[in-house]
Amino acid sequence: MHPSCALFVAVVSVAVAQTRSPKRGLVFVPKSATPEDNKIWVQSGSDLTWYYNYESTPSSAFSDLSQDQFEFVPMLWGPIDDTSFLDSVQSQIDSGRDIKHVLGFNEPDSQYNGGSNIEPSRAADIWVKNIAPLADKGVKLGLPACTGGWGGIPWLQQFLGNCSELVSTDDEKKNCTYDFVTIHWYGNFEGLASHMGSYAAAFPNVTQWITEYNFNDQDLATTQNFYNTSAEYFDRMDSVGRYSLFGSFRSKDSNVGPNAVMLNNDGQLTDIGSWYLGIGSTGVDPQSGTGRAHSSRGGVVIFALAIGVALLL
Repeated sequence: MHPSCALFVAVVSVAVAQTRSPKRGLVFVPKSATPEDNKIWVQSGSDLTWYYNYESTPSSAFSDLSQDQFEFVPMLWGPIDDTSFLDSVQSQIDSGRDIKHVLGFNEPDSQYNGGSNIEPSRAADIWVKNIAPLADKGVKLGLPACTGGWGGIPWLQQFLGNCSELVSTDDEKKNCTYDFVTIHWYGNFEGLASHMGSYAAAFPNVTQWITEYNFNDQDLATTQNFYNTSAEYFDRMDSVGRYSLFGSFRSKDSNVGPNAVMLNNDGQLTDIGSWYLGIGSTGVDPQSGTGRAHSSRGGVVIFALAIGVALLL
């Protein structure tokens, strides 16, 4: 390939990576040892418009931001024996917080890796008592987020069947309502697209939120390619309402591999982290740090690309 052509391809790749999208949100998993990282996600120019933290109440790190500035989406993570989730969300609404969406259980079909491990029948009972009433207040409801395994959709179908039994009477059959499905995926893009297709077939014409995703434990080039391919796909798919990449932490804290992260070990934005925020490349190696000076390689690369574009023109 002619050097000028290769340079042009590189410029195009950077342009794609820097695209912005109102669909992007934050899976907020803060570390107490590095509170300085929290404000990275809401810095000036950040593309992120919403977040969730696996809890029913907002994170203190963002307490100074309104829902219009950075929308908090409550989640009922796992089983409860009361109506504490409903009470919490209702209290926030009464105090003036404009809660627009809520998320259901986190990976209820799994007992591993953070799964809430709930039987569909019990989950249905909790849903009817804690989540369903919020629809009357104009809150949009997200179905439980199952794992990317084969058992996820059958779990949801059983859950909805159990839910229907609870709200129906002998004289009238009813169904539990919801506004969007939530999807988790860890693996390559082809698998992700196929998984989304399975959800589209099982829940036709229903908006999809991809609330956890990444291609874990890969080399850096593969990880970056997955990010760019999936982000472009989500942004152009009308069926995708929102998405949130799982990776808002430092490389040393990662449980999805050292390259699938938004921060290096010094808390500097990696290319993926910066692209996700709608900012340009940084050139920061995810596994770099600790205590190293900020890398200037990203600026050098962009400057060189700018020169290349000028030459091409």
